[in-house]
Amino acid sequence: MTPTMIITTALIVCFFALMIFIGIRSRKHATDVNGFVLGSRSVGPWLSAFAFGTSYFSAVIFVGYAGQFGWNFGIASTWIGLGNAFIGSLLAWSILGRRTRIMTQSLSSNTMPDFFGSRFKSKGLKVAASMITFIFLIPYTASLYNGLSRLFHMAYPGVPYAVCVIIMALLTAVYVIVGGYMATATNDFIQGIIMLVGIVAVILAVLKANGGIMEAMKALSALPSVTANGSTWEAGGFTSFLGPQPLFLLFVVMLTSLGTWGLPQMVGKFYAIKNEDSIKKGTIISTLFAIIVAGGCYFLGGFGRLYAGKGVAVDPASGRPVDGFDAVIPAMLSTLTPILIAVVIVLVLSASMSTLSSLVLTSGSTITLDFIQPLAKKEMAEKKKMLIMRVFIVVFIVVSALIAIKQANSANIFIAQMMGVSWGALAGAFLAPFLYGLYWKKTSKAGVVCSFIFGVGLEIVQLLVSLGVLDVSSSPFFSFVFKNSLYSGVIAMVGGLVIVPVVSLLTKKAVPEGAVDMFECYNATKTVEITDSLGK
Repeated sequence: MTPTMIITTALIVCFFALMIFIGIRSRKHATDVNGFVLGSRSVGPWLSAFAFGTSYFSAVIFVGYAGQFGWNFGIASTWIGLGNAFIGSLLAWSILGRRTRIMTQSLSSNTMPDFFGSRFKSKGLKVAASMITFIFLIPYTASLYNGLSRLFHMAYPGVPYAVCVIIMALLTAVYVIVGGYMATATNDFIQGIIMLVGIVAVILAVLKANGGIMEAMKALSALPSVTANGSTWEAGGFTSFLGPQPLFLLFVVMLTSLGTWGLPQMVGKFYAIKNEDSIKKGTIISTLFAIIVAGGCYFLGGFGRLYAGKGVAVDPASGRPVDGFDAVIPAMLSTLTPILIAVVIVLVLSASMSTLSSLVLTSGSTITLDFIQPLAKKEMAEKKKMLIMRVFIVVFIVVSALIAIKQANSANIFIAQMMGVSWGALAGAFLAPFLYGLYWKKTSKAGVVCSFIFGVGLEIVQLLVSLGVLDVSSSPFFSFVFKNSLYSGVIAMVGGLVIVPVVSLLTKKAVPEGAVDMFECYNATKTVEITDSLGK
C-alpha cells in the first residue's frame, strides 16, 4: 500500500468508528417519532447550526460546484460562497427560524409536508408534498455518492467506485437508523469541525504550491477568458470583481442561496431547535461556518484553471475540461502531500455523510408520516411508524446508491446538473408556499397547488432537455429558460414567489378556515420559572 492509502485508511476507520459509536450512544433519543425525527425539539445552537451547515455543503459543493463554477468564473466564484453565507444561512435563519419553530410546534407538524397539510388543512397537499420530497431527493442523494468517486480513485486507484458507495451507504444507514436525528446532529457537529479545519488546510496548501496568493492571482489574471462557444476574451476576466459571466454568476448565487429556504432537509433543522436564544446564537454560528466552508470551497475552485495541462486536459474547441468539471478539484488536490490528501478524503466524506444522513432521515420520515400514515385507515402505533421509517431509510439509500453507481459510468449529466434539478424542483415547489404560509394569513390552498405544479413541471421539462429527450433550441425564450438546471431552478423559485400571492388573491375562498387563529401562536405568552428570566 502507498503512504496515501495507509494514512487515508487509518483516518477513515477512526472516522467511521466514531460515527457508529455516536449512533449507538444516541439511540435513547430515538425511542419515539418525535425523538427520532426531531430530537424531541431540544437541540442546542451549536448542534443545530452545524447540522444546518453540514447538510448544506457536501461533495456536490466541494467537487461539483466548486470545480465547475471556479473554472467558469475564476475568483469571482467566491461570491457564490458569500451568497450561501448571507442569503442561504443568515437570512434563512433570521426570516424562517423563529416562525418555523413556533408555527410547526403549534400545528404539531414534524416535516414540511406535514406543515402544508396542517397549515392548509389538506391531506392531498400533504401527500403530494411527501411524494415530491421523496422523488426529488433521490437524484440529490445520488449526486453525493457521485462526488466522491474521483477522490476515492485518487486515494484508492484499484478499488471499484461501487465498493466505496456501498460501504458509505451501509455505515450511514447504521448510525441514522439506530440514533435518528440526535445521532445525525451530533455527528454533523464533528463532521463540521473536520470540514472547517480541512478546507483551511487545503487552501493554504494549494496557494503555497502556486507560489502564494499573489503569484497565483498573477498567473490567473494572465489567462484569457473563454466563453461557452470557445471564443476568447481579454485576459484578466478570472480575477475581475464579477468574473467573465456576471449574469450566469447571479443565477448560481440565487439557486444555491435562496434555494435552501425551500429544501425540506434544511428547513427541518428549525423544527428541532431548542429555544429562541438558540436561534439567535445558531444564526451567527451558521453564518460564520458558511463563510469559511462555502467561501473557502469556491475560492479554492477559482484557481482551477491554473491546472489546465497540469492534470486537467482541456478541449481547445470548447475550453472545458475533457473529463468534465468534476475532474478539476481532484486534479488540484492530487499534487498535495499524502497526509493532506487523506485529510481531503475525510473532509469530503464528512461533508457528504452529513448531508446524506439528513436527506435519508428526511425522506424516510416524510414517506412514512406524510404518505403512508394519511392513507392508512387508522392511526398507526409508534413502534410501527418507527419500523416503517427505518425500512424506507434503507430503501432510499439503496435506490440512490444504485443510481449513483450507474451515473458514474454515464456522461449525460454531471454533478451540478443532477443537484440543480433536485434543488430547482424542491425549492421551486416549496419555497413560496412555505414562506407565505408562515407570514401571510390569506395564502390559499390553490396558490400552493399552483406553486407545486409550476416548480415540479418546470424541472421535469429541464430533466428531459438535459437528457436530450426534448429539444428546445428552436425557441430563444425556452433555450434561455432551460439552458441548464440553474436557470430553470431560479425561474421556478422566483415564479413561485409571484404565483402564490396572485393565485391566493384570486381564490380567496380557498383560504382554509381558522387560518387567522393559527397565527395567534406568534402572540402566545408563556410563564417561566424566575430562575429562567432573572435579569432579563
